[in-house]
Amino acid sequence: MGGVSMLMTILSFVFVTALIGFISYLKTKDEEHSAQGYFLAGRGLSGVVIGFSMVLTSLSTEQLIGTNASAYVSNFSIMAWTVQSVIPLCVLALYLLPRYLKGGFTTIPEFFEARYDRQTRQMMSFLFMVGYTFILIPGALYSGAIAFSQMFDIPGLFNISFNMSIWVIVWLIGIIGGIYAIFGGLKAVAVSDTLNGLALIIGGAMIPFFALKYLGDGSILDGVTKITTTHYDKLNAWGAATDPVPWTTIFTGIMIVNFFYWATNQAIIQRALGAKSLAEGQKGILIAGVFLLTLPFMLNLPGLVSFHIFGNSLNNIDLAYPTLVREVLPKPLLGFFTACLFGAILSTFNSFLNSAATLFCYDFYKPIFKKNISDDDLIRVAKISGTVIAIISMIIAPMLQSGSDGLFLLLKRFAGFFNIPIIALVAVGFLNKTINGLAARITVIAHVTLYFSLVWIFKINLNFVHVMGGLFVFDIILMVILGSFMKRKIPYELPKENKSHVDLSNWKYAIPVSYILMLGLAYVYTILSKIGLAGGNSLTVINVVYFTLAAGGVFIIMKSRSSVKNNVNENDQVSLEKNNI
Repeated sequence: MGGVSMLMTILSFVFVTALIGFISYLKTKDEEHSAQGYFLAGRGLSGVVIGFSMVLTSLSTEQLIGTNASAYVSNFSIMAWTVQSVIPLCVLALYLLPRYLKGGFTTIPEFFEARYDRQTRQMMSFLFMVGYTFILIPGALYSGAIAFSQMFDIPGLFNISFNMSIWVIVWLIGIIGGIYAIFGGLKAVAVSDTLNGLALIIGGAMIPFFALKYLGDGSILDGVTKITTTHYDKLNAWGAATDPVPWTTIFTGIMIVNFFYWATNQAIIQRALGAKSLAEGQKGILIAGVFLLTLPFMLNLPGLVSFHIFGNSLNNIDLAYPTLVREVLPKPLLGFFTACLFGAILSTFNSFLNSAATLFCYDFYKPIFKKNISDDDLIRVAKISGTVIAIISMIIAPMLQSGSDGLFLLLKRFAGFFNIPIIALVAVGFLNKTINGLAARITVIAHVTLYFSLVWIFKINLNFVHVMGGLFVFDIILMVILGSFMKRKIPYELPKENKSHVDLSNWKYAIPVSYILMLGLAYVYTILSKIGLAGGNSLTVINVVYFTLAAGGVFIIMKSRSSVKNNVNENDQVSLEKNNI
């Protein structure tokens, strides 16, 4: 990269990043003076902000690099970790969010205290914090460092080793990202996420565009023709037993993990908990679902094109995406794309950091050390704890270089320690009213012990995702058995009053949009199968069938809702007439 190109790249990167930071500051400079403003954005987030923030929190370089690496070496089966998430999002919007908001919860572990007891709340909060500090935050930092090091050739530019470049970049990203989360609070994170999300949609879409153009020698259509007529079996989303994600895991562990991530994960749920109303929260959640269905275009297609361009020449599969970017992206756009990528890294980093600090303050510091702490002191504690967590994560992140199976799957494997028992306790908590906290805690300890033994000690010949799915069933059964004699004195009931004090009216389009999302998920899996593109077949019949199902389903749903509304109005009118008589 020439000196002029490098200067333009750096200037454009600094300009875009600084502009987003400045706008975020103007929008949020008065928010951090109250605890509710700092931790829940004053319960004033709109649907658009919630949707963009949820997507960008999840869309980190860990995914950009990891899922494209899997598509490079295998096929599209890895997309199950992302697109399938529309199912838990619909459940969150229609069932869980109304209950979270009515209970007025600031953290998900607060629900565990209300449903089980304080000890269970603190145990689950501890699992959250361990997962964030030692797995999720380091993963975001490390994947971001790989991308920057490869795209800018940092080792060659500064004549340092690859390992040293990772350490330097991790700490630079951590320091800058920590400023958002530690000093700005949730609204600063959410607003910057929205702006970065808009930029990332543009920047992320540029890569497959220019990659296909490069592959087609200047013609995008020729590039599309090449990937759909040669090695088109790599377009298959239904993985075989030897693929990174066998198709059977879609219905076992992956489904459970996605429910954890999108329906109970503090870093994700915290945005919805900050909604100005239930309707805005539902809009935001379903907006996130729409974006998730389009993610294979950004998270899998570049990896496939990278295979067509580079073949098997890359020694490290995690280099597939950054190498492609450096090869196909015009140099004048590299600075803008780097700013988009930097925004994605910051989003994941500062979102999980903000959530970890929230958990520490509300689940440990405040109830144990100082129940009547002032807002200013609580925010100060959050900033200190956030700083400590950030430093620990930045020390751990470069050590992830030792992973040999690809970054994305490495992090998913370790996440099995905490995500499965959390979703198990939430499921049982809502579906059962009597099982007590002791039964829940015994189940969590048993899960952690068994998962470690099966995956790392005995190393059973079974995909770790199946292990997670099996242990979810085990957790549920064990809790039910223990709960037969370990019962609450008083059965749990949701509070009758609205503790969040926001409007709990449902968004009128929540059900039809959820239907379209579920149908869209089925459509994506159909076209990326042997009867679709992965079999070299035309999509004409598939498109007609799904369009008919979409139009007919929405019509029936809206018609039934209209009939119900008319019946309600007629009943109200009859009641009024009787009262007048």
